[in-house]
Formats: sequence, C-alpha cells, structure tokens
Amino acid sequence: MKHILSILCVALITGCTASYQQSELTEPTVKLDPSKAVTIATPDDGWYEDKEYKNSGQMTASAVRAEFAKHATQTDISETCAQVDCVDAQTYGYLVVPTILHWEDRVTEWSGKADRLEIQLQVYDVASGTEIANATLQGKSKWATFGGDHPQDLLEAPVTEYVAALYE
Repeated sequence: MKHILSILCVALITGCTASYQQSELTEPTVKLDPSKAVTIATPDDGWYEDKEYKNSGQMTASAVRAEFAKHATQTDISETCAQVDCVDAQTYGYLVVPTILHWEDRVTEWSGKADRLEIQLQVYDVASGTEIANATLQGKSKWATFGGDHPQDLLEAPVTEYVAALYE
C-alpha cells in the first residue's frame, strides 16, 4: 500500500508542473544593449490540425513585448513589419520575429492530453540586418490544470528566461 501511495504522490507532483525546453538555433553573438529600442513583429495565428487559434499571434507578440520591456528602454509591436528592411533604423536597434510553430489547446483535465506550445524567436540587429540570435521555445502544460491553462499561459516562463539571457 505504501508503494502505491508513493507512486500516486509522485504522479500528482509531476502532473502539477508545466515543462519547458529551449533549443538554440543560432547562439547569441552579442549581448543586447538595453538602450536600444525593440520592435516585435506580430506572428500569424497558431493552429493545430484544422483549428486556427484566433488572436494567438497577438497574444504571443504581447508576451514577448512584456519580457523585452523589462530590459529595453522602448518596445513596440508591429502589425505589418516582419523584415529588417522595413524597420526604422533611426528608432529601433532590434527586430524580434516570433513564429508560432505549434499551438495546441486541449481540455487536459478531461482528455489527459497536455496543452503544447512551440515558438521560434529570431532577433535581428536592425543597423546591420544580421541575425543575432535564434531559438525555439517549447512548453507543455501540467496534467492537473483544472481548466485554467492554455497555450498562452505557457509563454511567460520560457520567454522570460530566454530574453533575460540575451541581455545578461
């Protein structure tokens, strides 16, 4: 009985935490300068199978902006510009291009299937047009969500860690 109770406790504890992964596609070449303004492109909405998740692109851009705003003097979201050549180099030092690679919102508490999120973040130096950093960030929700988690809830932790590392 003690073994069963121990296994159940471990399962509950591990089912109550979300998990995250980060993969560097391009190692950051320099630390970002906090005195330079940042513009964040708005990605297309995410989808899974045949379902598109409305406003997921805007939620992603807002989450990314919130983290860059902790470090940069100015941060803005661009609805139309996702290329370095359309960014005003007089105003912005960096362009951040998030791309939603996977956005899966499940009824986890009923299905047992976790919410999943994967985004790619590319950071460009506007003056030179070169890519400074490129990473994919993944999140998987906890099993015991009680209806409260969604893919957008998985954005904060990995984006916070990644952006902080770009400046430190």
